[in-house]
Amino acid sequence: MPRMKLIRRNLVLGTAALLALPAVASSRRALAPMTEGPFYPPRSWRESWPDQDADLSRVRRGTEVLQARGEHLGLELTVADTQGRLIDNAELEIWQCDALAHYRHPRVPEREGRFDPHFQGFGATRSSPQGQARLRTIKPVPYPGRTPHIHFTLRHASFGTLTSQLFVAGDPGNAGDFLWRRLAEADRAGLTMALTPALPDDSLRWMARHTLVVPA
Repeated sequence: MPRMKLIRRNLVLGTAALLALPAVASSRRALAPMTEGPFYPPRSWRESWPDQDADLSRVRRGTEVLQARGEHLGLELTVADTQGRLIDNAELEIWQCDALAHYRHPRVPEREGRFDPHFQGFGATRSSPQGQARLRTIKPVPYPGRTPHIHFTLRHASFGTLTSQLFVAGDPGNAGDFLWRRLAEADRAGLTMALTPALPDDSLRWMARHTLVVPA
């Protein structure tokens, strides 16, 4: 299929639309790939989960909605390539540990009181025609050896698969994180999200708006 059909190239945007979108990094440097780590939950295991959507902060059990522990975070991500073109229908997955530093993974014991059963642990969505993808999760927390981070994978026919991690701007644990230290200085900005307080009347505690730049 021609590349033109794979990407909605919204090169002319009105002022309101531009203000609504996170700015693409001025260097338009493609994201540095990073390991998916040992805790990516395999698809075969996830198929038994009752709730797999873009909201990791709430788990549905029948008619009941259970709220995750931690500070709830709204993620507004824009997927764009190094030429500034917005990517339509990119598949985006995220996964992270819960507020008790516990991942949902078949190799991680789910001991009562040591994990949060109300946290979904994994979420997925697709980018809109404007390249936007919205998810709801919790502010990531540290665990031994790692600074707070969110794992993510992007998939699209135009660039294939890109796996990396998002870090929290200004977190004091970043400097001591072995994976953060391996990143080139020029690559860190593309993988660092700034958290801002959500509106007082919002059910979220934090918001993060960030552009994920993929290869052209």
